[in-house]
Amino acid sequence: MTQNIPLDQEWVPSACTLPTAEQPLRVAEFDALFADVVQAVARPDRTRLRLELVFSPDNAARAAELTGRENGCCSFFTFTLTIADGSLALEVAVPLEQVRVLDALQSRAGAASG
Repeated sequence: MTQNIPLDQEWVPSACTLPTAEQPLRVAEFDALFADVVQAVARPDRTRLRLELVFSPDNAARAAELTGRENGCCSFFTFTLTIADGSLALEVAVPLEQVRVLDALQSRAGAASG
């Protein structure tokens, strides 16, 4: 079940074109994904976040669909979904000027996944 993690909209970048009213809904979708399928969170470097996901075709499709929609409104994100050897990982990269957004995403993923 998704935890109730407050939405601190101060980290939402001005580059985001998602209407303000829809932003809490999108954050809730990410929180649900994090709570349901994230097994581990790692930060290989300052501008990259790696999420190890529970392997399944449904989880891969869910992550791909959500990150595809997110990339439509926040084009500064680079999402890479890797399926290999029975594992599933989502890597999120941002330009240096968007590190604060990645920090917030890491915090939410860690909190939601327990």
